[in-house]
Amino acid sequence: MIETGFESNELIERLPPHLKQYIKPQHYDSYTPINQAVWRYVMRKNVDYLSKVAHESYVLGLQKTGISIDEIPSMYGMNRILKEIGWAAVAVDGFIPPNAFMEFQAYKILVIASDIRQLENIEYTPAPDIIHEGAGHAPIIASPDYAEYLRRFGEIGAKAISSAHDTEMYEAVRELSILKEAEGTPQANIDTAEQRVVQLQSKVVEPSEISLIRNLHWWTVEYGMVGTIENPKIYGAGLLSSIGESAWCMKEEVKKIPYHIEAAYQDFDITKPQPQLYVTPDFAYLQEVLEEFANTMAVRKGGWRGLKKLIGSKQIGTIELSTGLQVSGIFSRMIQNEDNEVVYFETEGETALAYREKEIIGHGVSRHANGFRSPLGKLKKINIAIENMGPRDLQAYNFYDGKPISFEFESGIIVEGMNVTGMRNLNGKLMLIQFTDCHVTYGSEVLFTPEMGDFDMAVGKEIVSAFAGPADYHSFNLVTHKASTVETIRNNPNESENALMNLYQKVRDWREGSKLFKETDLDDVFQQIKTQYPNDWLLPLELYELACNYKFSKSEKVLNYLNDLQQSRPKVAHLIKGGLNLIKI
Repeated sequence: MIETGFESNELIERLPPHLKQYIKPQHYDSYTPINQAVWRYVMRKNVDYLSKVAHESYVLGLQKTGISIDEIPSMYGMNRILKEIGWAAVAVDGFIPPNAFMEFQAYKILVIASDIRQLENIEYTPAPDIIHEGAGHAPIIASPDYAEYLRRFGEIGAKAISSAHDTEMYEAVRELSILKEAEGTPQANIDTAEQRVVQLQSKVVEPSEISLIRNLHWWTVEYGMVGTIENPKIYGAGLLSSIGESAWCMKEEVKKIPYHIEAAYQDFDITKPQPQLYVTPDFAYLQEVLEEFANTMAVRKGGWRGLKKLIGSKQIGTIELSTGLQVSGIFSRMIQNEDNEVVYFETEGETALAYREKEIIGHGVSRHANGFRSPLGKLKKINIAIENMGPRDLQAYNFYDGKPISFEFESGIIVEGMNVTGMRNLNGKLMLIQFTDCHVTYGSEVLFTPEMGDFDMAVGKEIVSAFAGPADYHSFNLVTHKASTVETIRNNPNESENALMNLYQKVRDWREGSKLFKETDLDDVFQQIKTQYPNDWLLPLELYELACNYKFSKSEKVLNYLNDLQQSRPKVAHLIKGGLNLIKI
């Protein structure tokens, strides 16, 4: 009997609260006998087919990660075994925000949507489900090279800056995936949600960092192939978990392209099979392209472009100055000089200052509840930057604690006030100066007045890094998540559906040997299928497999029925045929 509890491990325990908020109980008992049958069908098909076309790590990984062919895996069992390869798994409800998804990977945690696709979507579903995550992502991390790529991707991806458009797109795709997987959803509702996704996809916007790195994730982690163009092998979870696309992708109609950084600019449609796929020569090359892309990101380039991205995101982000001072908050404004260099910036609302990812004592959101603002750059007619001034330099330019001072930046920003104290970094360079009774002006514009409190001026020539999220996640209350559209829809089965599930359970019990199975039992269930559930194809397939195992003479009747179904239901004929090919007579 499968264990239904949940076993944590040290990787899960050290997750920050803003990630733990997405973790949900698996509710293993809520999987129906039909769910279990869907899992078993997909896994049997996959293992039979993928052993020929998947990367060698896949089949080995199924064993290493505790993924069973016959029953849906429990988080308990997966975590116990994943622990041995330095990873863990958690259950979540469908899609979670991209940055959070990436950050889980950075912590070496597999995010597994614990729901499972409906029988009618057995070949492919746009919604994340346990087949996609558990049978797709988990096995391939048995490859150390690939596992390290996944972890490093998470580290870099978590820093990628998103846009307001990304948030809209995320919510629209999440809603569509939930509606498509919910039984009984009116087609009009699905059409409306699908139209919303199409509208957003067709909107011409400048691609954000998160959208570009999400493309790289899609064409590698989800839909990647490895090897040569002539003989590629599957490693992407979307292909490994889809019995439809794993076969489709190997056809000549699907163009195979050598993997390169331009894949970041190739969009995808989550609702359709992919017309082209990228092939990497090996997993090590994935790392090379990832680092090449990271070199284009604001986290490494900083500057005005990085700050502009943060302002456009309207979400908490961080800039790091050349002194190492990190400012985290929602950025709202910048002033640039004629060379486009940032000479002034502002945040709005709660802001925190940090150094080396640790909040500076006394400079959390309680002190900077109403935002933070500061000029940057060099002082006028002074060749040396403030951050490079030693004690003698500071005295020469009248920077004395407890003394009033007035100075002008090259940009024309003037600061006048009482110099109270300064704070230095580990190299002894000034990174923050506190003033009281301070006025800050830029031409005729007043940027700061004494009525606004003390003025904490950031010291730094330039912005060397800009990235999504706070420098120190302890600085903010980030446990605020709630799906703004809809939550996964749970259906209450009616009497007929419950009766069908009972039949599935009977067949499952007979196959597992927990209950005695006689030929009269086969007749009884078979008659109920024919008269009450003529559209169901998976249960008679399981019944035929069982009859063959027991060498019942009436198995021929079930086989004839399945052959008739292939004629009357051409849309599922290939699924029935595929299942029959797996049965050893």
